Amino acid sequence: MSDVLFTSHAKATGGREGHVKSDDGLIDLDLVQPGSKKDQQGSNPEQLFAAGYSACFDGAFNHVARQERKSVETETSVDVSLLKDGDGFKIAAAITVDVKGVSQEEAEDLLEKTHQFCPYSKATRGNIDVDLKVNVVQ
Repeated sequence: MSDVLFTSHAKATGGREGHVKSDDGLIDLDLVQPGSKKDQQGSNPEQLFAAGYSACFDGAFNHVARQERKSVETETSVDVSLLKDGDGFKIAAAITVDVKGVSQEEAEDLLEKTHQFCPYSKATRGNIDVDLKVNVVQ
């Protein structure tokens, strides 16, 4: 195993209709199965995964850009979908990066390099479908 840089901790109770909390209390959320309890508000595992993946991918994109000596501004959105898979379920992700400071060709190159570098992308590679898109904005 590689050298551990840090470890995060969270605990869930009650599954998809329960509660999740990080050890430091910064994450302290009720969980609600989408469509099951219309009068309750809460998060769900897909939303939490999308938040983590978008933050990680955005940071990785900026890291790769710096390595390539490119000055960029980015905003990364990740949609995580829960899909029916035979008798079970699976997830898929769609990643969209809006980037300023480079051409479309440079942005596409950075996107592919980021997907190879990002720890979340490495963790999911070959396990879930991931759709990548990059938009150059002014």
